[in-house]
Amino acid sequence: MSEIYEPVEDSKLLEKFVREHSSGSVLEIGTGSGIQAIAAAKNKKVNSVLAVDIQKKVIDDCKNSIKDKKIKFLVSDLFKNVKGTFDTIIFNPPYLPQELKERDVALEGGKQGYEVVEKFLDNANNYLKKEGVILLLFSSLTKKNKVDEFIQRNLLEFELLGKQHIFFEDLFVYKIKKSVLLKKIESKIENIEYFSKGKRGFIYTGTLKNEKVAIKVKNPKSDAISRVENEINFLKKLNKKNIGPKIIFNGEEFFAYKFIEGISFQEFLGKNNKKSIITVIKKMLEQLFILDKLKINKEEMSHPHKHILIEKNNPILIDFERSRYTINPANITQFCDYLTSKSIADTLDSKNIKINKKTLIDKAKSYKREQNNKHFEEILKEMK
Repeated sequence: MSEIYEPVEDSKLLEKFVREHSSGSVLEIGTGSGIQAIAAAKNKKVNSVLAVDIQKKVIDDCKNSIKDKKIKFLVSDLFKNVKGTFDTIIFNPPYLPQELKERDVALEGGKQGYEVVEKFLDNANNYLKKEGVILLLFSSLTKKNKVDEFIQRNLLEFELLGKQHIFFEDLFVYKIKKSVLLKKIESKIENIEYFSKGKRGFIYTGTLKNEKVAIKVKNPKSDAISRVENEINFLKKLNKKNIGPKIIFNGEEFFAYKFIEGISFQEFLGKNNKKSIITVIKKMLEQLFILDKLKINKEEMSHPHKHILIEKNNPILIDFERSRYTINPANITQFCDYLTSKSIADTLDSKNIKINKKTLIDKAKSYKREQNNKHFEEILKEMK
């Protein structure tokens, strides 16, 4: 189900700011009637306009009805068929929550109403020039807090240009640009995309010299102080011991590291045989023994479900934000507790790996009293 979206209050509100803020090369996503493309083309600061829409009929109608040498039209689902970067990107998205099984692409933005906006913002960075701007209109029906969240997590910042109340909704027009932090990262890394979010940090992926890398940035909503800086300091020391993600470079608020093509520890246990599992557990214990000797406590080893990735049978510890120096680190003892927990013990047992819970706990207690090579070797012997 689809139709050409005829200009109403939202289009006219956005048009006002498109005339004022458009410049250089312009990309309009979801052109519909072409009203924004025309408005942009009338600005003397605009050199060219590329107007795209997911509907071929819309593009055909625009080509027939709009004759402006500045404007070109293209069928594209958001950025799918778009190439290059632009000084101005305009988007009046479909933002109503979907009501029927078949989505009206001109009006409905998904089940919640904001899915199309989310997808747009997750991809916009790579099509926006360094000093470029995005002019985005959306409705309170789209959930403003969600739009703000999508902007923030993509390292963008916004200014409210205009607001208008009509019937049962408020319309907002945002002027969005790249943050200073994003510009710093993009000076070295290309194709930056949002990857995941944790309690204390956002993870992005990108490309550096044709290699995939990850970038970790502090979550602005986290109340934790200096966590990224803390992680950088510990990783620089631990990288010398071949522990943790390999830092490539860093700034005050972020660090970039080699992307880990790994799976979680629990997923690894389910997919591999006894020999591989024992090898990985021993490698993990060896890394934790080094941490203990350095008097570094990682903090999460009692429940490290999300803190160990396995890449090519090598365990890699991640997330060192909460790490700290302590006289009595507990990395080995916590991990022993984890291995004897019911869910992990049952998985190990299904792989014919028999760890005697009482014996391992007793040896872990001896190790806790005196963290030396002898007691560590006794723990390793239980991995069989």
